[in-house]
Amino acid sequence: MKYALISDIHANLPALEAVLSDIERRPDIEAIYHLGDLVGYAPWPDETVALIQRAGIPGVSGNYDSTVATDYKHCGCRYEDPHQEQLSHLSYAWTRAHVSTGTKRALAALPFRIDLLPDGGHQAGPRVVLVHGAPTLNTLYWTEDRSDDFCLKMARHAGVRAGDTIAFGHTHKPWHREVNGIRVVNTGSVGRPKDRDWRAGYVVLEAGQGTAGVELVRVEYDVERAMRGIRESELPDEFADHLRAGGQRNPASSGPVR
Repeated sequence: MKYALISDIHANLPALEAVLSDIERRPDIEAIYHLGDLVGYAPWPDETVALIQRAGIPGVSGNYDSTVATDYKHCGCRYEDPHQEQLSHLSYAWTRAHVSTGTKRALAALPFRIDLLPDGGHQAGPRVVLVHGAPTLNTLYWTEDRSDDFCLKMARHAGVRAGDTIAFGHTHKPWHREVNGIRVVNTGSVGRPKDRDWRAGYVVLEAGQGTAGVELVRVEYDVERAMRGIRESELPDEFADHLRAGGQRNPASSGPVR
């Protein structure tokens, strides 16, 4: 069974459209799932959620999704410095002010976790667990530098074992490895990569008895359209610069925020 796993779209409609078009050109992909954070940082939250719904793509709740849906006091994001925190608060306030009631309702309905049984639920076989950040919290950052012990601790929380896969996003940096026979997969980000590659990212995961594969895919998209949409909105222009730089920060851009 081959799955396309997409995550952290963050209201970047041009990136999502390009990724879905790329997936459509791959007839071997049998199902698509999203791993949360559909909204935030770009000006198409309603359009992004609507496209996911039209495409019939099931998925889990990211921290941005659950906090917007419940009108929480902040997005549960991690900041590197006060300026980045200020930008994040501006994004969150803008998103909460611009999502429709229908979009909030759709975000609130997303589950925390999805379990997949590629070989069917009628027999024992490998399991694929989908979460946003970690199986404990959707705000926890599971980065590549985490130890094997940490990975195994999270695996125990999820109830996965050798032969199973746990997949997540949240960090916006794709990576994968195997720990004691358990596949650990970070899908990266469709709409807001932070690994210095501006292209939209997703994962093709192969799972089932006798099959195992992880492909990290990058897709070019109309980043200029995305940047223009941000600049024409009331969102900070730095969010547009972030897209072009693939998350690489420019010290000269840490001046006043509009």
